[in-house]
Amino acid sequence: MHHHGYAWLGEKRTFDKESIRRPPGQAPTATSEQDVHERYREAVAVFPASDVPPIQTAHWLMKPASTIRGTWEEPKEAGAWLGRQLAEFAPRFASAQDREATRLDLLVRAAVDRLAWGGDMSLGHYLSGTVFRSIALVTCSPNRSAPDLPCPARSSGPDHDPTAHDEASTALDRPT
Repeated sequence: MHHHGYAWLGEKRTFDKESIRRPPGQAPTATSEQDVHERYREAVAVFPASDVPPIQTAHWLMKPASTIRGTWEEPKEAGAWLGRQLAEFAPRFASAQDREATRLDLLVRAAVDRLAWGGDMSLGHYLSGTVFRSIALVTCSPNRSAPDLPCPARSSGPDHDPTAHDEASTALDRPT
């Protein structure tokens, strides 16, 4: 068992587009049959390659390996990454309560505990304006809620080591 880290920063209106956050085949909410077909077409075209967070945390494993920001064998290592992500963005959190150091520390501890028994952790914070930050830690090989999903890192090539990286935040993830 290992854990993958995922991070996304983007407009809240993009995050709110349910059809791009559901894999093809999941029943979208729609008001008409035409809307159902349109949402399905969008899910088929966008979901597999998009870095927008999926509705179900385990579905990050359906995304390309390039969306993985880090992979760790130990929950504490994954928790340390989460702590760095939270510390980096906490000054920009819209809610003063979300910026509190004690709260952030408790979130990291809860994530480590959850990963230790095979669970996942997904967090989201509003930043200034209409920007939203999503961070997720997903247990892999197997995932408790989706044990049939293959590891995206292991499926990206025979020489790929899923535990070999802990990438720094991407340019998109850096505060401006």
